[in-house]
Order: sequence, then structure tokens, then C-alpha cells
Amino acid sequence: MATTSTTSVSERFTRDELSSVYRKVTWRIIPFLFICYVFAYLDRVNIGFAALQMKQDLNFSDAVYGLGAGMFFVGYFLFEVPSNLLLEKIGARKTLMRIMVVWGLISGSFPFIHTPVQFYIARFLLGAFEAGFFPGVVLYLTYWYPGAMRGKIIAIFMSAIAVAGIIGGPLSGWVMGHMNGVYGWEGWQWMFAIEAVPSVVLGLLTIVALADKPQHAKWLTHREQQMVIESIATTSADAEHSFTMALRDPRLYVMSFVYFTIAAGIYVISFWLPTMIRNYGVNDPVQIGILTAIPYIVGAVGMVLISKNSDKTGERRWHTALCMLGGGVGLVAATFVPGNLTLALCALSLATTCILTTMPVFWTIPTSYLSGTAAAGGVALINSIGLLGGFVSPSVIGWLKTVTGSLTYGLYTFSTVLTVGAVVLLAGMPARLLRKR
Repeated sequence: MATTSTTSVSERFTRDELSSVYRKVTWRIIPFLFICYVFAYLDRVNIGFAALQMKQDLNFSDAVYGLGAGMFFVGYFLFEVPSNLLLEKIGARKTLMRIMVVWGLISGSFPFIHTPVQFYIARFLLGAFEAGFFPGVVLYLTYWYPGAMRGKIIAIFMSAIAVAGIIGGPLSGWVMGHMNGVYGWEGWQWMFAIEAVPSVVLGLLTIVALADKPQHAKWLTHREQQMVIESIATTSADAEHSFTMALRDPRLYVMSFVYFTIAAGIYVISFWLPTMIRNYGVNDPVQIGILTAIPYIVGAVGMVLISKNSDKTGERRWHTALCMLGGGVGLVAATFVPGNLTLALCALSLATTCILTTMPVFWTIPTSYLSGTAAAGGVALINSIGLLGGFVSPSVIGWLKTVTGSLTYGLYTFSTVLTVGAVVLLAGMPARLLRKR
């Protein structure tokens, strides 16, 4: 894509025109993608609620549960890069439809699991078929939004994680508490079946709800299409690097490691938060579901506000690193208040807010650093390598909990991991390099 100077864009289109067209674009694509990600994330992590009943019903240990939860990311790792490269060739609509319909069907099959091996296979397949959704959407947003807007836009999209926790906790708790025994199914079986349906329906709607690129959007006039296309061109890198060139860039692996540590922290919260709350003496699934919503509510607000400040200042590294450090502090603080649910929720809210916020701010770094085919493959590679943290953290915590009987050592471990990730980010991605890009 040829580049266009910022001055020429401002001369051709007024500020009011640009603001108007981006309001139009945002209202058209972001709400739909947001809802899709709510159910994508819910189908991914509702295993954390199922564990409250499923482990006992199927006689699964914490180690079996942790390994099964993490197997999702093995499938994700193997199939994510091909999925994102395919999106670049066939378009976002077909790719996202395929991903959502199939993962919904697989998630709906979870009620029929009876053995650890079946559990591992089902989680692996869920990850394999969901692979490409998140990095595909991140790549898709680079077709529509210039770099200066991406932090806030990605934050709005990714606040779906918090919303999934806000609505998913009470919903999962209610289903497990009130549907238990209906037609001979346990509550956790009903939860998987019910929460899988929206993913399939939304997947089928993708074809009519999205346009692959601005030039394909019939709901934009030709002038509006040009505004979006030229706005993107002004923030493109001067040269488009191929994916093979990007693979030789050591900073691609720095970003992958940093995201590994972020993902490890995120899935400590996602897979173990219901169990942590139960450890404070709360046994009713409905109450656990309601209480898990509190850290996510705080996290949703914090995610948008901090990301907005990052966009305003144009600073990415320190925003990400400080949130990683804050997440580690929150995880450790939760272990110092045994028996005090109120203080525990405060600590977990700090951890959830900081860890969730790292994601949208972090993703502005690789999407600014990479361009062209390198962005398609690079974003997918960073996400797939990074999400192995989602395999490591539940597996390690499950093993440590089985061995020690406590989550404490696992929380200390991944607090340290987040701290190391923050240091590597600051040392490995110098500010001068991002300013140059």
C-alpha cells in the first residue's frame, strides 16, 4: 500500500469528516466483534466454573483439571499462525465464521465428557478451532484504524474479557445451581450446552455483519472509504516486511515472551478465580458467580481508562510494564488475607484490573512495529507462542495445588513471571525503536 502524508489527508478531509466516519465505522463493527469475543472467551474459560462440580462428578484431580484447561492452548498454538495467514487470503468474514461455528459445536459437546483423555482431547480441539479468532480480529482492526486510535479500540474490544466475567460468572453460577438434575444432567453439563449456542449463531451472522476491508464496505460512501484507507496509509510503516524477514527479528521473540508472561497471569485469574473465592468459604455456585463478577467489573473500567491514557500520551511500554507489576502485587496480596473475603476481593480486583489492561496496551506495540504480511503472521506468532502461557499456568498451578494442597505457591510463581516479563519488555523494546517505527 502506498503511503500518504498526514498533511495530505488533513487537507483532503476535515477533522469533522474523519471523526464522523470513524464513529460510523466503530458503531458498525465494534459492537458485533465485542459480543463475539464475549462468547469466545466465555466458551474458553467457563471450565473454571464447571470445575466446581465437574471435578467431583468425574473424579478429576486438580492436576487433571489444570492440564485439561491448559490443553486448549496446545491446539491454539499449532493452528493459529495458519489461520491468520488464511484470513489475509480469504478475508475476515469467512475465517471468523468458520472459527466461531466449529468452536461452538465443540464446546457444546463437553457435557458428554467422562474420562480425563476425553477431557484433554476436547480442550485440544476447542483450542485448535478457536485459533486465529483473537489475532485475526487484531489484524482486522489494523485494516480500519490508524495506530493512534488502536489502543482505545483494542481496549474496548478486549473489555469483552471483563464483560464475559461479569455476565458469565452469574450466568454460569445460576445454570449450575438451578439446572442441576434437570433431565438427568448435572449443572455443569447444562452450562456448557447453553453457553455454546450463541457462538454458533453469531458465527453464522458474521457474513452479513462485517465487511472484509474498508473498500468492501457498502455502508460507507466512496469518499468515506477513501478517508479510512488514507488514514491507515499515514500510519503504515515505510516498508512492508515479509513474514520470513520478521521471523529473523529478535524483537518478535521478545514480544512473544512478554505476551507469554501476560497470558500466564490472565489464565491464573480466568481458570482459578472461582476456586479462589470458594476457598474463602463461599460454597453456593450462584454466590460464587456473583462474587467473581466484582473483579471483572473493576477490571473493565480500569482497562478502558488506562488504555485511553496510553493513547493520549502515546506511551505503551511503561503502561504495560506497570500493569504487569501491579498484577503480580495483587496476586501476592490475595495470599496475605486468609479468611477475609472483602480484602481478598480488593486484592483480586487489583490483579484482574492490571492483568487485563496489559493486553490491549501491549497489542499496540506489535501492531505498530510490524506491517503487511509480517503483521498477519507476526501477530499470530506472538499470540500463539504467548498463549502457551495459558497452558503453563493452569497446568503448573494444578500440579502445585495437588502436591501442596494450596494455591499460594502457584500465585507466587506467576507473580514472579509477570515481574520478569515487565523487565524484559522495558529492556527488549526500547522506546526509541517504537518512536522510529
